[in-house]
Amino acid sequence: MAGIGFELRKILSRDSYTATLRAYLYAGLISSGPWVLSIISVMLIGVLSLGVVVPKVLVHQFLVSVTYLMAISLIFTGGLQLFFTRFISDRLFENQRDLILPNLVGILLIVTLASGVLSILLLGLLFDESFAYRLLVMSNFVVLCNLWMVIIFLSGMKAYNRILLVMLAGYSLMVLSAFLLRFLQMEGLLLALLIGHSSLLFLFLYDILREYPAKCLVAFDFLDRRKIFVSLLATGLCYNLGIWIDKFIFWFNPVTSSAVVGPLRASILYDLPIFLAYLAIIPGMAVFLVRIETDFAEWYERLYAAIRGGETLKHIGLLKEQMILSIRQGLLEICKVQGLTVILLFLLAPQLLQWLGISAYYLPLFYVDLVGVSIQVVFMALLNVFFYLDKRAIVLELCVLFVVLNAALTILSQYLGPSYFGYGFTLSLLICVLLGLHRLSRSLEDLEYETFMLAR
Repeated sequence: MAGIGFELRKILSRDSYTATLRAYLYAGLISSGPWVLSIISVMLIGVLSLGVVVPKVLVHQFLVSVTYLMAISLIFTGGLQLFFTRFISDRLFENQRDLILPNLVGILLIVTLASGVLSILLLGLLFDESFAYRLLVMSNFVVLCNLWMVIIFLSGMKAYNRILLVMLAGYSLMVLSAFLLRFLQMEGLLLALLIGHSSLLFLFLYDILREYPAKCLVAFDFLDRRKIFVSLLATGLCYNLGIWIDKFIFWFNPVTSSAVVGPLRASILYDLPIFLAYLAIIPGMAVFLVRIETDFAEWYERLYAAIRGGETLKHIGLLKEQMILSIRQGLLEICKVQGLTVILLFLLAPQLLQWLGISAYYLPLFYVDLVGVSIQVVFMALLNVFFYLDKRAIVLELCVLFVVLNAALTILSQYLGPSYFGYGFTLSLLICVLLGLHRLSRSLEDLEYETFMLAR
């Protein structure tokens, strides 16, 4: 993330309200833009299709198909995203920029082949829908898997105006295509989704081609056993599985869901509130990225430069204190901003749901989900700090715990009844955050000892 950290520091160095607002806007859109814009775009496609894509159930089938595409593609590529991010970071640290593009092409080839085979097997064995539907779902799945791998480069590139324009253009093209192709029913909407995400994929690839020139086209250096971190593969899988496992439990419980298309099920009661709640993470994500990538990252770099440079223990101790202070201030600021966002949405929620035409019956679950996704922002900030400190074992522990707790507490909430829905997701994150804070405190206390012992 050195690219966005450098750019944010440059913007904030101007020391004006306009520069600060610009920095937070960049950070919010880069960190949560693809996720938030995709939610808004798909919702817009659904609204535009009502009354044209007949019967109405086809629109619902499209929205559910997209949700499963997002969930399975993120879980499928989650481990590879973290693993490949580490590989790229190490090559940048070693100043071997010419290895980045060939290895990106190499991993995209593997992802394309693996996602294609997986989707063909699942669609062929479990679905009886039309060939066009299955072909479009497979194509969308392959494109999404590749897109998630490419998006990891966004925070390392400095052309933020272009990145934001590309995202806006891609999702606008998706909505426009859906409007023009909706006469083709659900297949037209899936084709629009494919057009939008494909345009994003190839435009981002074009930017990466310009940013990282190479001497060869394809390489598979990332498969070198010495460069494979199994813990990162497991962590990425568990983190994304943890995010989605409560949804899958609600989807495949016949009491809380209904069949939609093929084997795909959906829970009308559970799905809508949590997806709306995710739109509230933008302020917290902006603060998270600005604080972690400016204050903390700067003191982190100074601390380890001093260690590598053989500075005195007293000087190293002072830098460590400043780094710890930046972590505390960053987490506190995230809690303040996201807490204020939650309070405002608590007050505005009845009017907001009424304006969206959503029943007030969803309010209690929406409140719980708002708290849950806000805690998730803090959880992500903690994981990011642990990654900086190279505490991969702790991150894996927290992510495995998240999966187990979210699954167990969600199942328990289903036994307790609708009044407890959503608490599994929220409480699991709260427990993981509290444990993460404890682990972070212990890790920072032993930082000098572990650093010097590992360096021996």
